[in-house]
Amino acid sequence: MYGRGMSESSQLPPWVPAGGGREFATSVMPGIAQPERIARAGASRHMPDAEELVAGIFSGDRSLVSRAITLVESNAPAHRPMAREILRRIGERPGFAHRVGISGVPGAGKSTFIEALGNHLCDAGRKVAVLAVDPSSSLTRGSILGDKTRMETLSRREECFIRPSPSGGALGGVTRKTRETIAVCEAAGYDVVLIETVGVGQSEIAVRAIVDCFLLVLIAGAGDELQGMKKGIFEIADILLVNKADGDNRIRAEATRLEFERVMHYLSPATEGWKPPVLAASSVTRSGVPEVWQAVEKYFVYVEADGRFDHRRREQAIAWWQSLVEQELRVRFLSDPKIAALSARLESEILAGRLAPSLAAEELLEGAGFHQAP
Repeated sequence: MYGRGMSESSQLPPWVPAGGGREFATSVMPGIAQPERIARAGASRHMPDAEELVAGIFSGDRSLVSRAITLVESNAPAHRPMAREILRRIGERPGFAHRVGISGVPGAGKSTFIEALGNHLCDAGRKVAVLAVDPSSSLTRGSILGDKTRMETLSRREECFIRPSPSGGALGGVTRKTRETIAVCEAAGYDVVLIETVGVGQSEIAVRAIVDCFLLVLIAGAGDELQGMKKGIFEIADILLVNKADGDNRIRAEATRLEFERVMHYLSPATEGWKPPVLAASSVTRSGVPEVWQAVEKYFVYVEADGRFDHRRREQAIAWWQSLVEQELRVRFLSDPKIAALSARLESEILAGRLAPSLAAEELLEGAGFHQAP
């Protein structure tokens, strides 16, 4: 607070520029040279065009890869033309990566495990991209996006690119643009893409449609043993991992692993003929982490041997196309002024209790020219 009759600038040190210190972050005391890096950052930021972004993607420039993903993930109409051009250009030179989805109950240690696995892969000479999906608030639509802070060691490695993204309210543990983000990362030369999903439980099955291998992370003593008797997310898992198998928890983790191993006999596997292994590991000591990746590689050998891998990728491409068509149809439908006005009127009718939602849906579609077949 400032004294009565005294301006903000009169209360600031002499080296803070006039105007309330808005440029204070990039300002220095008189007589001290501003670092060149700071001076460049303070200058007007160059906005690369699609050609520059695509060239940056192909060269593996992490800054330009990140900016391209921001464009691709954006729902702003102004960003769509450039995003489409980027996707078209990288589609002419597609990359390839093993896509691994990683999910689990909250508190299972997914981020810590991914850091341990990512470091193991980087040590082995692999280039790793981590796409971490953070849940968005149902009230504010905001996300914390703090996964980089939980992967401090991995985030400093040149061989790794970590991209947290908000779920945006999308169900299934992934975002609506995760597929496009994967395509950008593959074009940038990353040969392993790890996708950490939100971790919402039994409904988290959308990730199965965009990954090659699905790894489910579990912990001992959290009631998960009973959840193992249910279907849903357990049936889409290719590998199960009991995490935090260290210290005093090792015995409990091994008992949980054996219990899940018995449970899996009663469930139908996501991949015919493949028996999902149940492993135990410690993300802290990294014991068992190499064995987890060995199981992933064994899975890939199995599905690639008879063409099942390529068949699944083609099915995923069709599912991606259908999803994009549905999203675009919805956007174009509701953006029509006539439909928007009719939709607003019908919404008011529903809120007032004068019209049932099912009848309002029919009226909206009929108003758009879609009539039920006789």
